[in-house]
Amino acid sequence: MKEGAVEAAGDQPNSKHSTSTVLQWVMNRRLSMVDFILRLLAAAGTLASAVAMGTTDQTLPFFTQFLQFTAQYNDIPTFTFFVIANSIVCAYLVLSLPLSIFHVIRSARKNSRIILLIFDTVMLALLTAGASAAAAIVYLAHNGNASANWSSFCQPFNSFCDRISGSLIGSFGGILLFILLIITLAVAISRPS
Repeated sequence: MKEGAVEAAGDQPNSKHSTSTVLQWVMNRRLSMVDFILRLLAAAGTLASAVAMGTTDQTLPFFTQFLQFTAQYNDIPTFTFFVIANSIVCAYLVLSLPLSIFHVIRSARKNSRIILLIFDTVMLALLTAGASAAAAIVYLAHNGNASANWSSFCQPFNSFCDRISGSLIGSFGGILLFILLIITLAVAISRPS
């Protein structure tokens, strides 16, 4: 019997298939499950980062009610890009979950995995750009730049700086999970059907 017959039989081997075919089917199914779990975790991380950054603001108390100093994430365009990038990546991950479930059911499909691999690589680049740009601004916020005579603004806005620093964790975690996703997809594509 041909190895492609496993795919035609609903991707489930039966007693007529060789042991190697059954092992390949089990390994492809496990890779598909790992892909699904990594997508869920990455979606949760990017969503948490976008929400944490998007809800960050702090108002400093001042001696009059009419004069107050506020810091919000949308005061800095890089943080706005960070929130948009994380939101786009999170939406993509949620929309790719049905295809990932399809791969658990039909684990021998390769064409749709190649499409996912291409889009995952693009989303990895977008997420890396957003997180790296925001990390540079967070560094300046904490340390300033003596050469440019920029002082740190985290002294008075410490709650704001703690939130923006914390929001980077989920985004960089999402980057790591995307790297693992791409490796998992590449291994699944390269395995024989």
